[in-house]
Amino acid sequence: MKILIDFFPILLFFGAYKIYDIYVGTSVLMAATLIQMGLIYALDHKLTVMHKITLALVLVFGSLTLLLHDERFIKWKPTVLYAAMAIGLALAVWVWKKNFLKLMLGSQLELPEPVWMRLNLVWVAYCVFMAAINGYVAAYYSTEAWVNFKLWGYAFPLAFIVGQGFYIARYLKPEEPKVKQ
Repeated sequence: MKILIDFFPILLFFGAYKIYDIYVGTSVLMAATLIQMGLIYALDHKLTVMHKITLALVLVFGSLTLLLHDERFIKWKPTVLYAAMAIGLALAVWVWKKNFLKLMLGSQLELPEPVWMRLNLVWVAYCVFMAAINGYVAAYYSTEAWVNFKLWGYAFPLAFIVGQGFYIARYLKPEEPKVKQ
């Protein structure tokens, strides 16, 4: 169910863009993201920092797109988001000596400290890559190509998450079998 909630806004954006245009698509994206966050809040009784940042960026860049009638704003939103994530993760480790990934996921995963550090570095690199590739497509390709990239570009995060899962799996401790009495 949660995976459907995650893809809900982008699928609606893609459909609205294909039927109408980038401005209707942007309006639909903004509304769908608000609904998405409402559903997440209803299920989890909270929104993560990443949810809040994503919502804020969609609303700000979407509003600028609509108010100024300039599609460049919505096209650059992912680049800003990924760049902010890369900067935030890097600064947290190298300046504040905090690993945000461990802070966010440490209650769910028990991993050795060096693994957390490598994961953080890989996330920084991944976010830089995603910011760069979105920026490149937004700058040098048509809006049609960018929208198609936006939808089919989800292969990158899916591959990244699967690869990360394989990497983490070898460090997870097997669950203790439950004894029946």
